Amino acid sequence: MTLNTDLSHLSDNQKQMIAKLIDASKLMDDLFWKQSFGMDKDTFLSRINDEKVRRFADINYGPWDRLDGDKVFLSGFEEKAPGAEFYPHDMSKEELNASDIKDKNGLYSIIKRDEQGKLYSIPYSEIYGKELKHAAKLLLEASALAEDKEFANYLKLRADALLNNSYQTSDFAWMDMKNNPIDVVIGPIETYEDQLFGYRAGFESYVLVKDLAWSERLAKFAAFLPELQTGLPVDDKYKQEVPGSDADLNAYDVIYYAGHSNAGSKTIAINLPNDEQVQLEKGTRRLQLKNAMRAKFDKIMLPIADQLIVPEQRKHITFDAFFANTMFHEVAHGLGIKNTITGKGTVRQSLQEHASAIEEGKADILGLYMVEQLLNKGEITEGTIEDYYITFMAGIFRSVRFGASSAHGKANMIRFNFFKEQGAFSKNEQGLYKVNMDKMATAMKNLSNLILTLQGDGDYQKVDQLIATHGDIKAELKADLEKLAQANIPVDVTFKQGKSVLGL
Repeated sequence: MTLNTDLSHLSDNQKQMIAKLIDASKLMDDLFWKQSFGMDKDTFLSRINDEKVRRFADINYGPWDRLDGDKVFLSGFEEKAPGAEFYPHDMSKEELNASDIKDKNGLYSIIKRDEQGKLYSIPYSEIYGKELKHAAKLLLEASALAEDKEFANYLKLRADALLNNSYQTSDFAWMDMKNNPIDVVIGPIETYEDQLFGYRAGFESYVLVKDLAWSERLAKFAAFLPELQTGLPVDDKYKQEVPGSDADLNAYDVIYYAGHSNAGSKTIAINLPNDEQVQLEKGTRRLQLKNAMRAKFDKIMLPIADQLIVPEQRKHITFDAFFANTMFHEVAHGLGIKNTITGKGTVRQSLQEHASAIEEGKADILGLYMVEQLLNKGEITEGTIEDYYITFMAGIFRSVRFGASSAHGKANMIRFNFFKEQGAFSKNEQGLYKVNMDKMATAMKNLSNLILTLQGDGDYQKVDQLIATHGDIKAELKADLEKLAQANIPVDVTFKQGKSVLGL
């Protein structure tokens, strides 16, 4: 799919600025290669003779298939280290936990060994200094071209952050931007690539152009967060935090992906910043990537429905419902609880490497809960509850194909297996699925309650057990997914993107 959008309403300065942001994004791409794979990118790719295999290795940022549980697809390579290139490959979790290095669970440093074999940490700003200085310079040049003063300020602070390894000030500035028609999300952000601890952030970038008409429609929903929080189907003590309601909800066309966001499955919605302090003081911004979402709906969702959903329910699979389910997933990250009620610190710290999977599972299920509540209130006027439930079910089949190794994949599997146990759907002789509306509603409430309780308790053992029993793809579903592969339905889309595509 080509990542394009209408730039005719932008000035020459804004177009020049976009070009600079794309150049800075390319540097994030180079850095993510270094974090995810130890070999030099150009050397690695030049040794692959088959053009298709080379392209596949490029999409995967290395010799492991990201959409198939990181399976090795090139001979001569071993399985992927869970800690990617953030830690020495021979280091165990126990060794780091027992060590006394000051930045052992830092977001923005990597762990190395000295000559004596002792662990030490080195900040990103130092180890990736050359690229980060170049990226910072480009952000400053873009800032000089920006017409929105809040955006210009954010770009300056983000340039500083790349050099001083401290991102909170620029995160606060990013939250204060309300009217900028162009946006960029850039830097070390998500921690999914660190599958050893889930501590360290991978470099990525998105360059975005705002869809003003859609954004207006979305703006009103964030105000309902505090009210929806009080109605969550869980004991009061698990919902005592008050979510920020000034959260921003906007729709964008994405015109460039780089680094982590471009590796493997492509993100269609962003909910940032991840910094808990910024979230509690300012909430978060939620960005829906409409053109990427539409591509996945047309090329993947609809063909999946034809293969796996009973004919009489297929009409309920709509783009509006897909868009809303995806959007409310992002909003729902703001619901629930960020700090355990058992004195175990933040939910993220207490659940360690499982924190992301449980958080994604929470957002999926509470997003659907929000849609149901807002439909009942008459605040959502498009479609029926059937549209949202059945589109949600078809969405599980789409997402599950990303494999059960990622946080999103595990969340999907837990939900699928839980729904199955609760009878939320049945399967006929032809192997087609049918959603049972009443049981689906009950299963949704029960799963919401379970996840919110596990998070609030910070119960690592129970979460570990839930993932062990429900977090994998069982044989029957494997056969269904095989059917989708046979029908040549792609697992995900790849993008033609860049300055030439945009005519810049």
